[in-house]
Parts: sequence; C-alpha cells; structure tokens
Amino acid sequence: MRNYYNSGVTRTKSFRRQQLLNLKKSVLKYEREIQDALYADLKKSPEETWVTETGFLLSEISVLIKNLHTWMEPERVPTNLVNLPSSSFIIREPLGIVMVISPWNYPLQLLFTPMAGAIAAGNCVFLKASEFAAATAKLMEKIISETFSPEFILFEKGEGAVVIPALMNNFRFDHVFYTGSTSVGRIIYQLAAAKLVPVTLELGGKSPCVIESDANIRIAARRIGMTKFSNSGQMCVAPDYVLIHRSVKELFIGELKSAVEQFFTEDPSDSYNFGKIIDQKHFNRLLGYLNCGKVVYGGKSKLDKLYLSPTILDEVSLNSPVMQEEIFGPILPVIAFDTMDEARSVISLHPDPLAFYIFTSSRKRENAWIQEVSFGGGCVNNASWHLTNPHLPFGGRGNSGMGSYHGRNSFEIFSHKKAIMKTPTWFDPAIKYPPFKGKLGLFKKVIR
Repeated sequence: MRNYYNSGVTRTKSFRRQQLLNLKKSVLKYEREIQDALYADLKKSPEETWVTETGFLLSEISVLIKNLHTWMEPERVPTNLVNLPSSSFIIREPLGIVMVISPWNYPLQLLFTPMAGAIAAGNCVFLKASEFAAATAKLMEKIISETFSPEFILFEKGEGAVVIPALMNNFRFDHVFYTGSTSVGRIIYQLAAAKLVPVTLELGGKSPCVIESDANIRIAARRIGMTKFSNSGQMCVAPDYVLIHRSVKELFIGELKSAVEQFFTEDPSDSYNFGKIIDQKHFNRLLGYLNCGKVVYGGKSKLDKLYLSPTILDEVSLNSPVMQEEIFGPILPVIAFDTMDEARSVISLHPDPLAFYIFTSSRKRENAWIQEVSFGGGCVNNASWHLTNPHLPFGGRGNSGMGSYHGRNSFEIFSHKKAIMKTPTWFDPAIKYPPFKGKLGLFKKVIR
C-alpha cells in the first residue's frame, strides 16, 4: 500500500472520481444482499437500511463526486501587507495510508462513509470492520475485494482487540479514524500517540434531550420515539435520556406510549419496523438497566430473539448504572425538572455529549440551551437527524470525540492543508534586508 501510494496514482482527480463511481456502482449492485445482511445482524428493514445505511452512503458519495473538482483546486487566500506583492494559496494533499475502524451498529455506513471521504482526498485505506456484525462484514469484504485492488483498499474483519494493536504498533498510519465507544477510543488514541499519528475519534456518551413546558409534546414524543427506538436504540446519537419539565411529564409519557404503538404495534417483537439487540452480551447488559428505575412502559424481552421492547423508565436515580453509562439500547429514562439550573446540573454529570436536543417553542429558551450546553451537534425540535445533512459537520468534543466529517468535512479530515506563498522577483525592496537600524518606525506601520 505504501508503494502504491508513493507511485502517485491516487492523487489525480480522474482516479479519485472513478473509484468513487466504482464504489457507488458496487453498493447498488449488492443492494439486496446488503439488506439481507443487515437484517441478519440487526433485523433492519429494507426501508431503515436505505435511510440509515445504503442511501445515506450513496448520498455522501454523490456529494463527494459533485464537489471533488472544486475542493481539489488550490484555494486563494489574502496576503498581508508585509508580504505584498506575493500571492498565497492552500493546496490540499492526501495524508497517505489511513486506517478506518468501524463499529457494529451501522456497519456499512460507518465504515464506507469515511472510506469514501478518504478516497476523495486521494488516500489509500485500511478498513477494519467490526467482527460482531458478521454477515455485513463478510459482504463488505466481498464488495471491497471485487471493487478495489488490495494495494489501494485493504479490508480486515478479524478480532479488533488483536488486529488493531498489532498493526498500529508495527506500522505508522498517516491517520486513524475510529468510530465506537469512548473506552476503546482512549486505547486507540494512546496507540496513535506513540507514533504521533493524528486521529479522528467519533465516540458516544449520554446525549440528553430537554423538553420545555412550552414544547409541542405530541411532536416531541413522535420525533424522540422514532429516533430513540430506531435500530433498537443502538445509535450513538439517540437521545440517551429525557429531561422534561415536570408540568408536562405525564403528558409526554402518554404521547410516547401512543407513538411507540403506532410505530411498532402493541407487540414490537413481531414488528417489521423494530430490530434486535446485536448479541447476548449487550442483551444481558440492557436487562440489568431495567432494575434502575420504575418501568412505566415496555420492559418485555425474549432471549431467543434478542428482543427488548421499547421501554420507558421513571423514578431513576442519577447514581444508577443506567444514568452512569451510555445505554445504547431501547431504554429511555425520563427525568423531571423544575428549573433550567436543575436540568443543567444533570447534564453536567456527563459533560460534552455527542448530541443535544432541545424541544421548545421559545427562541429565547432555545438560544439559552444551545449557548449553555457544550456538545458535538444537535437539533431544535428534532432528534438525531442533523447527521443526515452533509452540509453540517458531524463529530464530538471532549469525551465524545475529536474531529468531524460528512460532506466537505470528510474530504478535509483526510487532507493536509499545505500553505504556499509565491513571491515575484521583479520587486525586491531593500527595506526587507539588513541593516535594519532606523527602520523600526516603518516596521511598526507595516506589521501591526
């Protein structure tokens, strides 16, 4: 891969564009197989697969193809007075060999979307898929092997705990892009730091959802319920818990129950639209959370189907495990508050969440919440959908990650901005050269 990259073949616009077209063609070719694989791993419906995986990826590829020519052009920037009549510009060059590591919850989208950005930026890519979404990993390996040469894109689906440290300790990647848990993200960061490898970390955390007393409660319940229980809650930007004004708490719980039954029927275990937990380890972890509060809705499970129903928890202690760990499942704690300060104190227990959602009809309250809470990205009167807009950067901060991607940001994160200043020779004033004695006053006028 290093020799292939050093040959310069990946740097041309025609090469990058063709590889993106090849990827798009292959994804469309295997659309049905992708649906089958994601159903096997996570019981995703074809419609959910299109919105959150296949269609999402194809949309990203289309944005990259459409804008590649513009983004690859040198970017002219102003030149300051002291350097006139020079011209200044920025060239974006590929980083080299990059590693992309993906989780199991959106196994296709979270591996191939950053890969597409790396291809657009002119890199070679080493892919490490999650071994837990086995059917999708097997299919992705087939797609990669049929579409790209291994010198350009290399795929690995082995055990991450073994493969990743071995690779990072014995080869210097030029960038590592990791999506997954904060605990593993710290390990990746430490491995990269030993070789001064830059990283992008897309992590998780406890993303809060605040509902003010003036919110449209029915709409809030529908929008929160749809995203919270999509993929059985196994989504990094799903609302982890709800902070709701006490005056509308019972109304919200009632509307959320109605929305869940409308979306998934009274028995979601047989619902076309409701998925399953990835494996028994996570299933057992989630069952433990049911003891952390009062189950006011749901709480039903079937081990043989790895099924846990959409569940609402009330009377939850902030010290309980369900409020100390990222839930990553179809369990939603609902916590009442009376004042903004009271709600902020709960959020401060887990600072810098990946996402934050506020439901209110007041512009003043909306602005107050957005200004007061530090978070990666979020929505007003919506939940999770901000990540589907390629014009918005997607990423966390602090404990929820570093760096961002999607759209142009996917191109930028895998590029180095090379700064260039070009100075003509027809003008060469003596003031720029020693001796400098007596020129201080002039320098103060020019450099300020």
